[in-house]
Amino acid sequence: MLAYITIDTEYSSGMVREAGRDCRAENLACAVSGRTGEGEYGLAYKLDMFNSHGHRGVCFVDPMPALLWGVAAIEDMVGPILERGHDVQLHLHTEWLELADADHPLLRSLGGATGRNIKDFTFEQQCTLIDWARDTLVSAGAPPPVAFRAGNYGANDTTLSALAHCGIGYDTSHTPGIVDGDCAISLGAEHRVPLRHQGVIEVPIGCIATLGGGVRHAQITALSVREMVRALRHARDAGTQSFTMVSHSFELVNRQRGKVNRIVRRRFERLCEAIARMKGVQTGTYADAPPPLVTLDPTDTLAPADPVAETLRIAEQVASNTLYG
Repeated sequence: MLAYITIDTEYSSGMVREAGRDCRAENLACAVSGRTGEGEYGLAYKLDMFNSHGHRGVCFVDPMPALLWGVAAIEDMVGPILERGHDVQLHLHTEWLELADADHPLLRSLGGATGRNIKDFTFEQQCTLIDWARDTLVSAGAPPPVAFRAGNYGANDTTLSALAHCGIGYDTSHTPGIVDGDCAISLGAEHRVPLRHQGVIEVPIGCIATLGGGVRHAQITALSVREMVRALRHARDAGTQSFTMVSHSFELVNRQRGKVNRIVRRRFERLCEAIARMKGVQTGTYADAPPPLVTLDPTDTLAPADPVAETLRIAEQVASNTLYG
């Protein structure tokens, strides 16, 4: 089975709103490099951890900050990924449009339209956004992307049709483990394995069952190591052939305090160690081995709730929030 450890790699638009447009260097240090007083625990740290365990990571890189800072800002993200041998795919946060100059060619081509999520735009506008973002990513040195994830998971069926029109065959914005999120793709919590939808292959974010009948998404900050390892084993044994986990370039660090979150960092390190030891599981990339389609009974694809693991994770989250914010 293939485990996809994905990293949404992005500058912070919120920092630009607070600090102004001249914050590129500080933004890169905080949101991408993960700078702290103890060292850097961001993107490069994660990729080096992958390499030390023989893993491959998938970095969904957002090129939209090039609206403000040019392609060089995107090269600063793409370069370290490719140098370490990992996969670069396309991410897109449309919030950056509000920060761009009104006469920027992309904004002009959109008729001045802005929006929090890509789903806020028409089919033609979404095609324009995807084409511009893809071309910018490639200009920054990345291979042409074959996969996409919407910023905030904020895609809809129109987004998938636009991706197909633009020649991008995979999307991974559907989040069955997040209720009432920004994703508006017409799939439900029961759709948990890769499937064809609106002209592309939709690869759902992994999730597990929780006490009370809910589901929780497989993000490094959302599940404990015990829960993630259990989810991977369940997916392997159920024959799902793939399982997607989400992380971010900045999530091992409290950016406001400039302090590494030791609990989340250790969780990430232990996950890498556990996957390296797990029989029948290896990490995958979209460039070399995209998630395969599979037809299964949906009831077999969800790891059941584990009361002990969930209780321990809640306690761990309380400690993490108390100590590191």
